[in-house]
Amino acid sequence: MCRRALGSPIEKLVIKMAAARVGQQVRHFSTSVVKPAALVKPPIQVYGLEGRYATALYSAASKQKKLDQVEKEMGRVATALKDPKMSAVVLNPHIKRAIKQKTVNDFLVKDKLSPITVNFVHLLAENGRLRQTQEVVAAFGRIMSAHRGEVLCSVTTAQPLDEANLTELKNALNGFLAKGEILKLETKTDPAILGGMIVSVGDKYIDMSTKAKIQKFTNIMKES
Repeated sequence: MCRRALGSPIEKLVIKMAAARVGQQVRHFSTSVVKPAALVKPPIQVYGLEGRYATALYSAASKQKKLDQVEKEMGRVATALKDPKMSAVVLNPHIKRAIKQKTVNDFLVKDKLSPITVNFVHLLAENGRLRQTQEVVAAFGRIMSAHRGEVLCSVTTAQPLDEANLTELKNALNGFLAKGEILKLETKTDPAILGGMIVSVGDKYIDMSTKAKIQKFTNIMKES
């Protein structure tokens, strides 16, 4: 992929960006770990079931000033649940919930995790949500990235970016960050977009792919 071809989408990106019951239980968890108080609002809002659990965990850990510790521990929990022996029990819909809870509790005790993490995983187990643990951990990770001032950015191109284009892209994106913010860039390739790029920065989504242009042109032709 030549530099000039990719330079155009980057320039367009610069222009466009410049212009541009479980709920109750989860809330109870976030306030019951410490003295009852209002929820600590996360730096970003994450939607869905996993978002509600992750927000409650952030609130509870924030109140005890153990965000970093809990993030690491939840990573260990997620890794443990990927283990074939544990997942065969915990993620098996035919095994009784009590057995799953005991299996998870044995791991928590053995690994000597903090009370916040232990209580939270117990909540997931009691609510039958252990299968959603990976999604919850990912949602919590997004909240923690925002907490650290990281701005998550995903860029998809038809072919891998070379070093020159990658540097040009990073410079363009860094130009839109506020003071103290850190760019966390993820690059992906998808030949199906044919050319150009798809950029997702925070809650912004910009599709400058060749595929999107063709689809737009096709729709215009159908309407005319």
